[in-house]
Amino acid sequence: MSATERPPLRGPSAQVPVITVDGEGVRRRRDRLATEEPLEIRASGPGQPAVQVAVTMRTPGHDFDLAAGFLVTEGLISSPDEIERIRYCADIERAEQEYNVLTVELRRPFDAGGLQRNFFATSSCGVCGKASIDQLEVRCAPLADGPVATRETIRALPDALREGQRIFESTGGLHATGLFTDKGELLALREDVGRHNAMDKLVGERFLAGATPLAGHIALVSGRTSFELVQKAAVAGIPILCSVSAPSSLAVETARALGLTLVGFVRGQRFNIYAHAERIALD
Repeated sequence: MSATERPPLRGPSAQVPVITVDGEGVRRRRDRLATEEPLEIRASGPGQPAVQVAVTMRTPGHDFDLAAGFLVTEGLISSPDEIERIRYCADIERAEQEYNVLTVELRRPFDAGGLQRNFFATSSCGVCGKASIDQLEVRCAPLADGPVATRETIRALPDALREGQRIFESTGGLHATGLFTDKGELLALREDVGRHNAMDKLVGERFLAGATPLAGHIALVSGRTSFELVQKAAVAGIPILCSVSAPSSLAVETARALGLTLVGFVRGQRFNIYAHAERIALD
């Protein structure tokens, strides 16, 4: 590839050859799968060299949203005004990796030491859950009261999310996070091979549009709810987080500490409320 050629931006799905065995039958065909590739996120301030913030395995697409959302939900930036621009890195050695490395250029100095402290504290998850919650409470105020959602609104969320999962319909292999009004209207949806990436993409899209914090909204995730997903929702100001699957014990502890309503196993007519039931109209 010449220095002037740009590699193609890979799509969110790709076709691969597959052998399907069905009973005694065997056939060869093409199958469509979700794309999974690494994304290196870098950050820099004025006159500073870019430093690596994270490397995550993601589905290509909405990469700028993912980078911005990651920096927001990890507490590294707080306003879209801090961002000068986000760009793919064309100066890396392997041209085919151009779209797998991007830099968030900030209008103020970037504190790489703060980055190290942040991820040192995050790494305590699994070693000491209380330390993780304490560290999160320092940079995330408890969520305000409201809104209040009805049972019918909560029950209708999974069907609305599934209808919007365009890539999932063709691959069957992606997680999704949807953002809803308190009446259950779907406002935005993002898909990715990683649960955390889907949340970051959603938060990043709202953040770059100047629409955060997300008070008054409901989020639904398509998989289980971990500590990290509760953290990201709380930092973004989302007061109600729902899932079609189970939360972890630390996710429940964190939701209770931060004032976040946590709902799990939203399936059919049934769901469980694990924290702050006051936002669900039960009477």
